[in-house]
Parts: sequence; structure tokens; C-alpha cells
Amino acid sequence: MTGTAQRTLLLGHSPDPDDAFMHWALAEGRLDTGAYRFEHRLEDIETLNRRALRGEYEITAVSIHAYAHVADRYALLNHGASMGEGYGPRIVAREAFPVEDLVRGGGKRLAIPGEWTSAHLAARMRIGDYDYEVVDFDAIPAAVAEGRFDAGLLIHEGQLTFQELGLVLLEDLGAWWAEETGGLPLPLGGNCIRRDLGDDLEPVSQLLRESIRHGLEHRDEAVRYALRFGRDLDLAQADEFIGMYVNDRTLDYGDDGRESVRLFLERGHALGLVPEVPRLDFVG
Repeated sequence: MTGTAQRTLLLGHSPDPDDAFMHWALAEGRLDTGAYRFEHRLEDIETLNRRALRGEYEITAVSIHAYAHVADRYALLNHGASMGEGYGPRIVAREAFPVEDLVRGGGKRLAIPGEWTSAHLAARMRIGDYDYEVVDFDAIPAAVAEGRFDAGLLIHEGQLTFQELGLVLLEDLGAWWAEETGGLPLPLGGNCIRRDLGDDLEPVSQLLRESIRHGLEHRDEAVRYALRFGRDLDLAQADEFIGMYVNDRTLDYGDDGRESVRLFLERGHALGLVPEVPRLDFVG
């Protein structure tokens, strides 16, 4: 906007193909952002979860698990969600064994990508309590392959590449959740916006949604841009991964998606793993 000062908004998201795809149009100047300028901050999801607790970024990706801790500051957007449609975070190991063997006291340790990740909450629902250590999400496959952990909880592109290290699947938590809930998608990540933006909430929400739509409408370009954020992925794998987590569901949770978020947090609260079932707004 020539001659008009723009409001700078900090936009936090993961340095991963799906998030890069969603925000490609904004990052590459493909949209007229009007009164706003977006400054992208790329960090792993657990770091973003912790920053959200302090309200550091006006807009940020968060784990749905973490949203229960930051709902007083942030409203969930109705777009930008990562939902597992019968698939999701995967528990892998060097050799097959029953996932129940990971229960605390059995002598096995699980590497997880963060205590506030939705993957960790889903794994706790599935297994119960277990011994774990937080490891950078992209280091978990190698840590398991090298024998430093008995199993690993994989998010992001590790869900597609773990077999290249000779690892085997113990449990797909998205498939488990679908079976548990009669087919609901597993809510993993969402985008949220700080409540104190007031009158800016709706116009900013519209721009963020338009960025997702623009990527979907210019898929080839957006996938090639996102590929630079895909660790050890080729173009076909990046395209597959993006298709898993950026689709029509990303434009709108849908009634079943919104219900799944509520149920996921309610079950977490009933198990004492979530402090309370937060206010769910779904702005935009």
C-alpha cells in the first residue's frame, strides 16, 4: 500500500512442507495483503507451542494439545488445520513388538517430539503412561535406528521415510483414533490468532485462508516451493505429504473436524492430561 503504513504481524509456523505450502502465497508476495505485512518466524512446533503460552506472535501454528494451554490468549482459526484422515503420527521401532510394551515399568523408552504435541497426547491415550525423552522431531528416526531408544513417535515427513532406515510401524495413531471414534479425523495442528487483534481478526483470517486456497489452486508451484523445506524428500514424496495435511479440510475443519477437536481435548481432560476443555472459537 503506497504511502500507507502497514501493520506488521508475526506469523509463526513450522519449517515443514505442509506449513510452507499453506503460507507460500504470503511468503512470496502472491497476495495483496492490504493493511498488513506478515513477518514469518519458522520454528519447530514445540517451540511455537511454548511461545504461544507467552503470546509472542500474533498468529501461530500450535498443536491442538497445546491449544488447551493458550486458549485464553488465542482463538483457533477455522482454517490451517492439520488433520489425519485415518492416518497420523506413527510409533516406530527397529523390530516389531506390541505397542502396549511401552507402558511405564516395562523397561522401554519412547522418543517423542514434544510434551505439548498432539502426537504425545494421542500416544498417552492409546498406551497410558510411558517412559519418554523429548528429542528434536527430525532426529527421532535416526535415534531409534541407532538403538538409543526402543521406539520413536514420528510427526512431519518422518511418517513417510522411516522405512528407509529399516524401521517398522508399531502403531498409526490416526488409524487408531478413527477406529476409536467411528471415523473422525485426528486433530493434530491448528493455526490460531491472538484475541487482542480485535477488529483485525476477520480481515487477517481472510488473508490466511486465501493463502491456503491460492496454494491449492497453484499446486505445482506451491509444492516446488515447499520442497525446499522437506528434509530428505523428493518431489513425489513432498507432494504426497502435502496432500495428506493440506486439502479441503485445511480450508474448513468441517462439523466432524470441529467435533473431533472437542472430543480429543475432552478425552485428554478426562485422563488428567489436559488442564481444561478450552473455549473453541474457530474464527473465519
